[in-house]
Amino acid sequence: MMMIPRRNFDLFDDIFKDPFFRNENKVMKTDIKENDNNYIIDIEMPGYDKENIKIEVEDGYLNVHAKEDIKKDEKEGNYVRRERFFGECSRSFYIGEEVEVEDIKAAFKNGILSLTVPKYEQKKELPDKKYVQIDD
Repeated sequence: MMMIPRRNFDLFDDIFKDPFFRNENKVMKTDIKENDNNYIIDIEMPGYDKENIKIEVEDGYLNVHAKEDIKKDEKEGNYVRRERFFGECSRSFYIGEEVEVEDIKAAFKNGILSLTVPKYEQKKELPDKKYVQIDD
């Protein structure tokens, strides 16, 4: 069996190292489930401590913000590759103006933030869509 040596320069490797392709690491990966009465929002937050996660409700939006300092312990060695995001990140979800902060239940276990948000009937009728005209 003959092995082909890998070249030192690979165009595709260099392209995918570009920050444009690496922004997905800063996004809190989220699953949203629905049952008869609630929405259940599960957000991946590995490496974050519960104390560094803030959840607020403002103007009908549920805002989740987390901040974690990168801890460097030189006794443990230097990272050769780091794929998990550490630092500051946030997500917002529109939940409606009827939902109060007291209505939302939150739990944090095994790096997953689980939020239970009650469903409410939409009290206001949404306005018709309006479009912006694009000039030549």
